[in-house]
Amino acid sequence: MFLYMLIYLAYHSSRQIPRSKRLKFQIVNAVVTALVLVPQLYVIRSPKSSRYCSQPLLNNLSASIALSFITAGFSVIFTLIDPVPQSLWAACHMFGLLTCGQGLCTAILTLTAASCAETTPELYYTSLFLTVASIFSTGFFLVRGGLWLSRKPSVMDQCRNNER
Repeated sequence: MFLYMLIYLAYHSSRQIPRSKRLKFQIVNAVVTALVLVPQLYVIRSPKSSRYCSQPLLNNLSASIALSFITAGFSVIFTLIDPVPQSLWAACHMFGLLTCGQGLCTAILTLTAASCAETTPELYYTSLFLTVASIFSTGFFLVRGGLWLSRKPSVMDQCRNNER
């Protein structure tokens, strides 16, 4: 869910800036995207990453890179379009579910690949970082969802308002 959180933060941060002044934010958005993509691309190109590892961490990193490119596209589109169409929001939320599943796979693969820390250290520690980022972002959305549910009026309150 780390990648979904990047889209979320890009969208909500860009809405705090007037439309005519978003060029600087687009540059910041590109830098953040590069900070996410460049280390992953470096690790996948590293000769040590092709060594034997008991878990398919290299395949998982490839999936993470593909999802990172999709994240870059969503974050650029969401900061440029105002208002964002519902169909694009639906696609983004489906992407969020996909990144949640990918984060869960990353966590499981990383936790069961302790021996890979010796054979493929860059790959293992990148996977470990992605696991921690995924856990952090999942917690962020759980807290955010809990706050949203606590502020949402209940069905009974809405029925009482209709009776008045």
